[in-house]
Amino acid sequence: MNIAFAGTPDFAVPSLIKLNEEEDINIKAVITQPDRRRGRGKKVHYTQVKKESLKRNLSVLQPKNINSSETIEKLNDMNLDLIVVVAYGQILSKELLELPEKGCINLHASLLPEYRGSSPIQQAILDGKDKTGVTIMFMEEGLDTGDIISQKEVLMKNSYNAGDLHDKLAETGAKLLAETVLDMKENKIKATPQDNSKSSYTGQLSKKDGLIDWEKSSQNIYYFVKAMNPWPGSFTYLNGKLLKIFEVEVVDNNSNQKPGEIVSADPNFGLLVQTGNGVIKINKLQLAGKKKMSSSDFLRGYALETGTQFDSKKE
Repeated sequence: MNIAFAGTPDFAVPSLIKLNEEEDINIKAVITQPDRRRGRGKKVHYTQVKKESLKRNLSVLQPKNINSSETIEKLNDMNLDLIVVVAYGQILSKELLELPEKGCINLHASLLPEYRGSSPIQQAILDGKDKTGVTIMFMEEGLDTGDIISQKEVLMKNSYNAGDLHDKLAETGAKLLAETVLDMKENKIKATPQDNSKSSYTGQLSKKDGLIDWEKSSQNIYYFVKAMNPWPGSFTYLNGKLLKIFEVEVVDNNSNQKPGEIVSADPNFGLLVQTGNGVIKINKLQLAGKKKMSSSDFLRGYALETGTQFDSKKE
């Protein structure tokens, strides 16, 4: 089974590894996004998929535009049976989708048709779901609308943040993907159209989306902090300084404070904040210019008074 694998971030790495381990799957090329220059020294940074591919002596293509005539010609010369896509980052043209004999398939981090789009992991946590999963589907020109080939449910532990769930879904998806590709080789699959009436969509997240809205309930803020961890990260402002929030818990009480005001700031009992409904206890945080620490350690070196307001912007 000759395939091309298209992927970019760390979510795609377990799938690349799993497919490469299968004797009946031959990865003719790995397609990933171009190298980027970042940081003060503008050092070149490889994608996570490129790093893994080089370790395994796989051929790597990094087109600026995967749909260019040059790239399509290269792929066409490989006599591909299938193109496998996992979090690649570019939209494939109709010509490219129709190039391999068996088409193009994609691993998506939700139980489609729920949570189409770019942030299904975060949205599942925001919505307080007790389970989510992964889907392997045929690709078409619509956004995550292709026929479903296979799915696998994943239970969401209460302790999971987005990073934890990301890793769990990446590993689960990699195993399901390899099984699915092997079934396609033997013509054992049966694809099912998605029920568009049950579809929902998620958008692209940016850093500004991590701002905490203290008017929301303590339960919603609890989900929010987990969903934004590790990226884009949840934050608020304290006396004009950025304050990152990494871990919170819901406290079963209320106070007379306004949303965003500190209810208690005792190192022995923690940092409690009033929300739109209920109280949140902040367990781990980081003030701009300081290290990440527990709220108890923070309060031993930073005195806060009851009623101090967390703000939604710099003063």
